[in-house]
Parts: sequence; structure tokens; C-alpha cells
Amino acid sequence: MDSDHLLGDLTITDPKAMRALSHPVRLAILDLLRRDGPASATELAREIDASPSGISWHLRHLAGFGLVRDSEPGPDRRYRRWEAVARGFRFEVPEDPDDEEGRSAARLLSQQMFVQAGEIPARWVAEVEPGLEPVWRRLAGLANTRVVVSASELAFIEAEFERVLAPYVTREAADRPLDGRRVRLMRYVLPERAGLPAGGGK
Repeated sequence: MDSDHLLGDLTITDPKAMRALSHPVRLAILDLLRRDGPASATELAREIDASPSGISWHLRHLAGFGLVRDSEPGPDRRYRRWEAVARGFRFEVPEDPDDEEGRSAARLLSQQMFVQAGEIPARWVAEVEPGLEPVWRRLAGLANTRVVVSASELAFIEAEFERVLAPYVTREAADRPLDGRRVRLMRYVLPERAGLPAGGGK
């Protein structure tokens, strides 16, 4: 695993680590630690439908694969505090067709991530959007665009997205604007089946 790319994400290649992440509670733990910073199992359990002891077990499992680690102790030293080791993570589907273990683990993790990501927009519409100020409501929204590209062109588009985002993702807290707020940018990249007409358009 490494974190040497623009957004500071951890790249996961170990199938066992992918399978370890293929659990809704573990994905939720990582999401909260990345969003809110270090937390104890008890604090995480307030946000996730699981007991503190269950959260602790999942945290130790994630730590075993280098995905979370001990953080600085909080004000109450009875509670062990944890933090994510990177800003985010990504994984790669092995190109080797004989690597069935890797391909299976990547597919399992991908499926779980799609399930969880699919719930986010509906919750946002119900819980957040009604209370947004007009300027933020105008900027929010959904884009659904079809393009006809080669695999290398799609890789270039993805790299350009990350190049534009990187300075905003990686800047220090002191450099953020005073009127800034957290924004979740969700980007689905969904190649369609081979053999469909190359019509393009939306």
C-alpha cells in the first residue's frame, strides 16, 4: 500500500485488506474518522449502529491492515483514540486474469462501496438540502453526462479531475477560507457495455 498520489489516498492492493474493508461498519468507521478526525470506539458507536465493543473489534481489524492507527490520547485517557492513516483510500482491480483472489476481493469491496454511496444522495436531499442557504443550494446538484472515450482518454480525464482537486483536498486547515464548509464530491465512472452505439451526449 502507498499514498504517494495527488489526493493523499492510500492505495490498497492486498486482497485480504480489500476483504477486510468489505463490511459496512468498517467503511462507516473510516468515513467518520476521515470526516471528523480522531475518535474513540465509544464516540464512533454514537454515529454507527454497533456497540462500542463491536466497533473496537472492527478498529483492531482495520489496524491490522494498516488502515487506522492510534491517535493522540483525548482528554479522557480511559478511551483509546483512533485515526485514519490517510485522507482516503482507493484500490485497484488486478489486470492479471489469473489473479482470481484479487479480482474477487476488489469486486466485493466495489459492490459494498456502491451500496453505501448510493444511500448518500437520498439522505442529503432529505436532511441537508432543505436547510442550505440559496448560494450553496445553487452550487449543489447532479451531473449525468455520457461521453465516448478510449480507456486511455478516460484515465486522462480522471487524472485531470484529481489534478484540479488536489490543492483543495491537501491544503492545511489554516489555509482554508473562513467561509468554507465541507463539500462531498461524488464521482461515478461507469463504463457501459461493449457493443452499444457510440452516440455520446447526455
